[in-house]
Amino acid sequence: MDSNTEEDIPVREEFLLCGGVETQVIKCGPWTDLINDPNGSRPKLLICVIPGNPGFSAFYVPFVKALYSLTNRHFPIWIIAHAGHVLAPQNKKTDVTLEDPNAQEIEDIYGLRGQIEHKISFLRTQVPKDVKLILIGHSIGSYMVLQILKCVPELPVVHAFLLFPTIERMAESPNGKIATPLLCWFRYALYAISYLLLKPCPDVVKSWLAGLILQVVDIKTEFPLTSMLQPSCLANAAYLGAQEMRKVVQRDDDIIKQHLSKITFYYGTVDPWCPTEYYEDMKKSFPEGDIRLCNKNIPHAFILRFSHDIADMIATWVKENLSKIKMLMKEKSSHRQHLCQ
Repeated sequence: MDSNTEEDIPVREEFLLCGGVETQVIKCGPWTDLINDPNGSRPKLLICVIPGNPGFSAFYVPFVKALYSLTNRHFPIWIIAHAGHVLAPQNKKTDVTLEDPNAQEIEDIYGLRGQIEHKISFLRTQVPKDVKLILIGHSIGSYMVLQILKCVPELPVVHAFLLFPTIERMAESPNGKIATPLLCWFRYALYAISYLLLKPCPDVVKSWLAGLILQVVDIKTEFPLTSMLQPSCLANAAYLGAQEMRKVVQRDDDIIKQHLSKITFYYGTVDPWCPTEYYEDMKKSFPEGDIRLCNKNIPHAFILRFSHDIADMIATWVKENLSKIKMLMKEKSSHRQHLCQ
């Protein structure tokens, strides 16, 4: 996708209160409020991205822009950050209404279970019931997508893409063997170091450092990434990571079997979080499933340099299945009209 095309794609950052915590949502496309659409012209399909850990949505902006362009700008694409991973700027308004059930707090919202409930709360309150969903989970976001399918089966999910899915044996993976002692045993030492180094650091310096990091990894985004240098955000990411190591152990084959026909699993060949052994086990357990192994040596953190490749894969599926998606939309619309008669 050329830079001129990318620049004219509308992308908007919002902060709303979800589960009692201010939450960053990045919206790609001209649609910003699907619930209160005054013109009645809202789209019938939303693509929602649940990121990995840390859940810095801004890293995914090039990916959603590419996907939006490759799907001919027909559908909005939203990214929801993890609770506590992104702080709202001081001059940024956090949207909430008095009757919004999202204003109620979720227990242990920064932990794994709480983050799942956080995403469920968002989907229930920010997405109309007649809007179909394509869910994209990356890394631990894939585990969250599976849990959403399990806990909220009534959500109208058309399809789910689980990218480099950390849905089992995280602590046993090559990276997990390194991360487990750091996150589970020495987490508080990491907290102390980050607070000592970053807390006294002026915001202008943090902005400069964040910009330098973006240049090094070659990511262009319209939104500041100073949250990745905020001690509280890093602490919340480490806390979530520690729970991942302890709780993401056994693959939930029951929920996979129940929803297998609408899930695409995409594994990497050079992924130290989910080695090819996990892919091979999945293929043996579910030979009829859409379980793919990358042939391009794309790393786990695909958003750093391979956003367009992954966007192209998903856009191809959407285009090939567009007629089926439209049929599902018409069935839902006809059902609603029948109920109103």
